[in-house]
Amino acid sequence: MIHVIWEFTVSASHQAAFEAAYKSDGVWAQLFRRDPAYRKTILIKSYDQSRCYLTIDVWEDRESYAGFKDRFADEYRKIDEECDALTESERLIGIFGQVV
Repeated sequence: MIHVIWEFTVSASHQAAFEAAYKSDGVWAQLFRRDPAYRKTILIKSYDQSRCYLTIDVWEDRESYAGFKDRFADEYRKIDEECDALTESERLIGIFGQVV
């Protein structure tokens, strides 16, 4: 399993819309579910910084995630552009694998 972790600073006036788009059944998860290697999305919010969120997308493996991004590049880009207005910043923290 891999965990793709993103950090977002969300615009104060768009927090509800951001949460709707990025939660476990939001528009991103709906797109990801089109690939059988996708497992789940976890949305978490900072206790100390009310506009700071992390998403954790869980995939079967790195190759499947990369293949998904290639196959669904147009849809991914469209959603990314639509959701861009909801955030002040975003950054990919990284892709992590479980230690066994």
